[in-house]
Amino acid sequence: MQIPVPTEDDDAPDAPGEWSLERLRGELDRLDESIHKLLMNRAEVVARLARLRLKPGVALRPGREAEIIRRRLVHHEGPLPPAVIVRIWRELLAGTTAMQGPFSVAVCAPTADEDGGAAFVALAREHFGALTPTRLHRSPAQAIAEILAATAAVAVLPLPAEGDPAGSWWQRLGASDAPHVHVVARLPFWAPRPEGMPHLSALVLTTSPPDPSGQDTSLLALAFAPEVSRTRFTTALAAAGFALGRVLIERDVAAGLARALVEVEGFVTEDDPRLGRLDWLAEPPFLVGAYAIPQSGTRS
Repeated sequence: MQIPVPTEDDDAPDAPGEWSLERLRGELDRLDESIHKLLMNRAEVVARLARLRLKPGVALRPGREAEIIRRRLVHHEGPLPPAVIVRIWRELLAGTTAMQGPFSVAVCAPTADEDGGAAFVALAREHFGALTPTRLHRSPAQAIAEILAATAAVAVLPLPAEGDPAGSWWQRLGASDAPHVHVVARLPFWAPRPEGMPHLSALVLTTSPPDPSGQDTSLLALAFAPEVSRTRFTTALAAAGFALGRVLIERDVAAGLARALVEVEGFVTEDDPRLGRLDWLAEPPFLVGAYAIPQSGTRS
């Protein structure tokens, strides 16, 4: 919607040449007042929502947050860059989430990180708010321990990679009787990256399950015989009906097992019939989580 701006025909003041600046500043003040009132109204609705929450735990809905931002981008127009809209709403969502209970972030950065982990902390604050408390850890296990102990709401971990021991944390998520830990988001949510921003990727974990955003990628942990080739493995998954993304495979021939972390298109649930077609696996498939597909930065 286009906001009307005063023109020279709108009740011009007595002093020509001064009216436009003063009137435009007055219009900005009026708009600021309206925006602030709307923010306060929104915060009151969030407070009422918090009082209605029936389940304990982290008040975090990453899928819904992604849906909200996408909706804003679809309706956005004019000279204000879309990246600014994303930043405004990310801070707004972070602030209203913190209203509903303590919220802090456990950030894992590898010891080889030349900047001491600053890039991962910046990535976390970009998504969860500049004022959100963060604590830095050197191992995924330490960060995950924080969310299991409820001393942090979420953990931000580097994106797993083949052959990286620190990136094999996903293999241990379903291996204990502790509360399940789920992948619920991927960072950054917005691209392209402006100059000076971290050029890396991470996953967000928490004890609450992911929620769908309408445009999602799911993560499956699968175990199979180590002699099965990558091609045979991916072909079998495609035959079961999955559209594949990244596939990470770690083989332990001595243990007689191979494990894979597989990205698949869509939001997969435990009752998905495609999982039942994977009866050739060595272990039942484990849902690691899901995340909203990051925005490309292009208008659509």
